[in-house]
Order: sequence, then structure tokens, then C-alpha cells
Amino acid sequence: MTTNDEGAAGKKIWVTLKGLPLTLRLEWPFHPSTSGADFFVLHGDIRLEGSEGLHAPVAVNLSQTVREVMPSLDPKDAEAPVINALRKEVDRRQIEFVKSGKLLPVAFSSRHYDFKRQQWVFGKATDEAMAEFVERKVYWQTKLGGTSPLLANDARNGEPGRVWIGDPTEAQYLQTTPAHLIEIAARLLAAQGLLRIEGEFAEATPGLMDQADRFESARRRAMEELEKKHAFERG
Repeated sequence: MTTNDEGAAGKKIWVTLKGLPLTLRLEWPFHPSTSGADFFVLHGDIRLEGSEGLHAPVAVNLSQTVREVMPSLDPKDAEAPVINALRKEVDRRQIEFVKSGKLLPVAFSSRHYDFKRQQWVFGKATDEAMAEFVERKVYWQTKLGGTSPLLANDARNGEPGRVWIGDPTEAQYLQTTPAHLIEIAARLLAAQGLLRIEGEFAEATPGLMDQADRFESARRRAMEELEKKHAFERG
């Protein structure tokens, strides 16, 4: 079973804090490692949207320590933290995008989980960073994704032109709450005429979509930083 790929409802765009628009395909379910190691594996593919076919095949290696704190390994419980762990590795420039390449192992380990507070941690974003993230999310989802599909544990339907900004997966990635993301979008973006807010959804205005150069420049800068880091490592 695969999720988060293109389908009848469009495709879900996952934006990184650096401004890279991604789509993900995850090949459920997790399965025990065939190498004899004490972890579970989930294969997937991360595609860099707006590029000429650049992608990163990945093997998400779930440690036994983190497995013990998860209700299950089903998509309804595991999909959001897996997506955010992969985005965080892209943020950290640990994943290289190529036109073809070998499978890259990605650790899904206790560094993403706060055992004391019993919650996932991917880095706390400032309100300003959240506002920038939301406008990038709405721009790229509107430009590339069409509708805004929902995750395995969400029964609501996405609608054309509307982007779900109250998404708990996005709130988890930014270490905030869906309500705070919506409040930030209304206070810092809708007030400037960049978004129209209705409940948990936002719609891009022409004022936002006219700023394509700014979003494309952020994507190019993030990609250049990523390529420079991996070129240095290759020597």
C-alpha cells in the first residue's frame, strides 16, 4: 500500500522550512529488517517538485526504542511523524536528490522524540518562521498540488483551491498547535491580503500568487545549499 502519491484528489505538497516543495510516496507497511538488525523498515521516495526529476529513494529505519512509544505502525499513527522525520532530514541537508540513485537509509530514532514530555519534536519555529512556512505551503500546494488531500486518519475532503492549514502534521513539524497555525495565518497573512481564511482552510489570493519569484528564489537557494553540501562530501 502506498500513500501521499498523486491520485484522483491531486497531490499533497510537503514544504520544508527551507522552502523546498516535496511530494512523498511511502510503501506501507513497516516490515522487520531482513538484515537481522533490531529495527523496522519502511521504503519510500521523496520527489523534489519543480526540478527535472530529482528524487531520493529512502529506507526509513525505525528504532526499537521509538517503536515502543508508538500506538501502532499503521499509517494512522505513524504517517505524520515519518513525514516530519524525512522533512527534518532534508532540512538538515542529510538527503541528496538525484535523477537515479541507490536507496538511502534514514534513521527514525529517539532524537525525534521527547520521552520526558512524551511528544514528537522536530524543532520549535518562531511565529515569523511559521508565517513564512504557511505562505510557502499555500503557494506551492495551489501551484503544484491542486486540491489539498488529507492523511490516512482524516475523513475530511480537500476542495479545489483550498489548502488545509490546520493540518496536525504541519503543527507537529513546527512544534505548535493547529489552532496557533491558523491564528498566525489570519494575523500575519490574511491581514495583508495574501490569504483568505475559512475555518481550518486557506485560499491563496492573487497577491500571494504574484510573488512567485520570491518562492522560486527560496527554493533555488535551498537546493543550491543542499547540492553544495553533498558536492563537498563527495570531494
